[in-house]
Amino acid sequence: MLLAGALLASTGPAFAVDLKPDGAIVHGAFGKDGTHMAGVGLVWDWDFERLRRKAALTAHTELLLNRWQYDAVGGGKDQLTQWVLLPVLRMRLDRGESPWFIELGIGASWMDRSYETPRKRFGTRWNFHDVLGVGHTLGGPGGRHELGVRLIHTSNGGLKDPNPGENFLQLRYVHRF
Repeated sequence: MLLAGALLASTGPAFAVDLKPDGAIVHGAFGKDGTHMAGVGLVWDWDFERLRRKAALTAHTELLLNRWQYDAVGGGKDQLTQWVLLPVLRMRLDRGESPWFIELGIGASWMDRSYETPRKRFGTRWNFHDVLGVGHTLGGPGGRHELGVRLIHTSNGGLKDPNPGENFLQLRYVHRF
C-alpha cells in the first residue's frame, strides 16, 4: 500500500494542468436592430503549432463572459448574460512572422435567459458561437497587444426551432501576459 501511494505521488507532475491564462480580452460588438454585446474573457494557448510553406497555424481557447443588450418585447431594453467556450484556430502568413493573422472558431454558448426581441426569439439558451476574424499583433508576432475585428454568428445550428440567429461585428483587444 505504501509503495502504491509513493508511485501515485511521483506521477503528480504528469497529471498537472496549467490553468494560468495566457491573455485577457475586452470586446464590444454591434448587431442588427439595436442588439449590442460587450464582454471580457481569458485566453489559453495550446501547445500546437504547424508550419506550412507560407503560414503558421496555432490554436487557443477563449472563455468569454458577454452581456447582451437588446430591445425588449413590450418596449424598453432587456439584457442577458452569455458564457462562451471557444476553441480558435489562427493562421499567420510569412511562416508565422507576419503581425497580421486570420482566425476561425466554433464554440459553445449558454445564456442565463431566453433571447427574445420584438423581431426574433431563440428556441434554446444553448447555442453555437462562430467567429471569423482578422487581427494585428502590435510589436510583431511575439507582441503582447492584439487588435482585431470579428464577425460573430450565434445560433443553435437548427437543433431547435425557432433558430433566427444573431450576427455581430466585434472590435476586440487582447493583452498577452
